[in-house]
Amino acid sequence: MATPFQEGEERAKLRAAMIAILSDIHANREALSACLEHADRAGATRFIFLGDYVGYGADPAWCLRTVMDRIAHGAVAILGNHDQAILTGPRGMTGRAAAAIAWTREQLSPDAAAFLKTLPMEHAEGDTLYVHADASAPEEWRYVTNAEEARRSFEGNPARVTICGHVHVPRLFGLTAADKCTAFAPTHDSPIPLSRARRWLAVMGSVGQPRDGDPAACYALLDEETAEIRWMRVPYDVETAAAKIRRAGLPESLATRLFSGT
Repeated sequence: MATPFQEGEERAKLRAAMIAILSDIHANREALSACLEHADRAGATRFIFLGDYVGYGADPAWCLRTVMDRIAHGAVAILGNHDQAILTGPRGMTGRAAAAIAWTREQLSPDAAAFLKTLPMEHAEGDTLYVHADASAPEEWRYVTNAEEARRSFEGNPARVTICGHVHVPRLFGLTAADKCTAFAPTHDSPIPLSRARRWLAVMGSVGQPRDGDPAACYALLDEETAEIRWMRVPYDVETAAAKIRRAGLPESLATRLFSGT
């Protein structure tokens, strides 16, 4: 029978391997706060942020400060297309996205912009690659929404496991040894083993602006010890987040879509 000390060592080992992965925060303070608190309670000891900290929402400065604080305590963060738009302008964005970027640029300090300039396009750990969009060409900000686009990503990078965001809809793609690409729609809090018999591409969904019909914030937990990933859905104070968007004078649709998750 294991002693309490041995059981504590085993728990610590599991906690040390638990990574919380958050993408597409989009200046939603209420959603980010809820996800970070949820991940802390779940035992996450590492955090990886996949970009788009700003845009759409009304709390860009607070969200960036929070991510920067997590980085100071060992977290990893990469660049998203909305973050890049703060630096280069909203090229190719929709009207409401461009309006949000223009407003956001007025809210951020020079230090915040300097921080965004330091962020890399991707981050690799072992056989896992973290990136905001399609890993075959991260700088082009292409979406991964179906098996064909997933195959493009598989063929364009050597990682066994690729983890991305950008789409705002959680998905999991697998590439078999027979070169068959399969697609899954993960369900809440269901552990999925990332078998070494396949290559995997996990699309995180969005913390701050989900678009899969579920308004709850979305992030994932990756257990490196068991090689399992779980998508988590976290309710948050949508009313407050939407009210802030309206008070800021941002497009009304950016507030109303939070209630439907579309």
